[in-house]
Amino acid sequence: MAAPRRADTTSSVIGAGPAGLAAAVTAADIGLSVVLIDASERPGGQYFRHAAPGLAPHGNPVHHKRATFAALSARLAAHVRGGRITHLPRRHVWTAEESGPAAGRARWTLRHVPVDGAPAAPAPIAPAPAPADGIRVTRARCLLLATGAYERQLPFPGWTLPGVVAAGGAQAILKDSGALPGRRIVVAGSGPLLLAVAVSLAEAGADIPVLAEAASYTGYGGRPGVLARNPAKAVEGARLAADLLRYRIRPRTRSAVVRAHGTERVEAVTLATLDRDWRPVAGTEVRIACDALAVGHGLVPQLELAVALGCTLRTAPDGTPAVEADDQQRTDVAGLWAAGESTGIGGVELALLEGRSAALSVASALHGSVRGPGSRTAAARQRRFADLMASVHRPGAHWPQWVTQDTEVCRCEEVTAHELRQANELGARDARSAKLLTRAGMGWCQGRLCETAVTCLAAGGDGSAPLAPARRPLSCPVSLQDLAESAPAPGPGPDPGPATTSGAPGTSGSPAL
Repeated sequence: MAAPRRADTTSSVIGAGPAGLAAAVTAADIGLSVVLIDASERPGGQYFRHAAPGLAPHGNPVHHKRATFAALSARLAAHVRGGRITHLPRRHVWTAEESGPAAGRARWTLRHVPVDGAPAAPAPIAPAPAPADGIRVTRARCLLLATGAYERQLPFPGWTLPGVVAAGGAQAILKDSGALPGRRIVVAGSGPLLLAVAVSLAEAGADIPVLAEAASYTGYGGRPGVLARNPAKAVEGARLAADLLRYRIRPRTRSAVVRAHGTERVEAVTLATLDRDWRPVAGTEVRIACDALAVGHGLVPQLELAVALGCTLRTAPDGTPAVEADDQQRTDVAGLWAAGESTGIGGVELALLEGRSAALSVASALHGSVRGPGSRTAAARQRRFADLMASVHRPGAHWPQWVTQDTEVCRCEEVTAHELRQANELGARDARSAKLLTRAGMGWCQGRLCETAVTCLAAGGDGSAPLAPARRPLSCPVSLQDLAESAPAPGPGPDPGPATTSGAPGTSGSPAL
């Protein structure tokens, strides 16, 4: 592989999940200097989530592809020690913008703060000084967004009871500590994540009386060509099906939890059969006793920074917005790339391929042609499977029929479905208008938990309404003190050079090598 003529140009990667990690180490392998900023203390994202210190990782289904992650981690550690990657863990990038002329060759200016206001810890993979507290500034010529995704939740009566957890959240707890949210756990929602969650929980000792999938797996049969070109996906599906049989987990398709029952915590759930548009079919209800419910309806790309930077978005087949990127992961904003779940939910294999492809594209943009292993064909093949998966598990238009008037839709602000329907009658037709009338989405999660439901109810109860993420000046909560300290001093400042990472005014900073 030909090395670039220069190795002093910093590219910045936001997110150290599979896509961001693959991009950072690939870029460093070919001679680029990289600043890797991530909200977690250790790299890997949600997929390669770490067990708590002192605990052994739990089980094979939870930590699939461990060898892949071990290899990436070793390369990252070597590059951190060699100074080619500056790893900034436990940092939230709260704003990104194009740099002004004073920044020289640096195109992008990123501002980031410690997670939860705590001092950022040094990367555990190599000795390094802890970054400065408060807001820090990173400037770079090229920027890659690998910001991941969060779970989509569709509310129903009782979903705020203790013991009702997100499906991915249940798996995260298991990865972190080996703990279970209950002993008899119903797994429900839609999407392939449910299969992995059910098997993981069962392997850890939970009793899974039913796995309720709102869609139907027969939808995959409508595109046999896509399946034939992705044999590894068929093998993975067969493995999960065998695990369901081994743990005696009964899948029930075209079914959904329409109510959770309990006082102090969930004690039972009501399942109902759904028609093709996800309407509950009267007379099909069945009550199942449980002490926990793991529920989720797939993932939604995290796009705050992409929207703030003006990226063109596409609507994925499941109705979620995603960054539009070409086969080299370039967005339509010059100097900006995107990879992984931010370009559409596609799984770990696709994220790794897109991360590598983005790194090679960045190197080519900076230094001319850089040769590397071809992955665009494989990525395109897997993207077609991801689109098939999204279309199969897209929420039906009439799922809001299981939401009663007193169901809390926005948990942070305790906004009910009745209030949102009233807002619609008063003229609210989108999530922003509904927010202004009801405060829905104005809590700590900033709408991540309720955005889908608020959008649908604001559209008059049309469950197929596509999401339209709002443009936000801040991508995460920032204290007023940090904002005040980040205000630029009067008059022209010094030229920061082509690529730097520094503290806020009044704090020490050092160049990102």
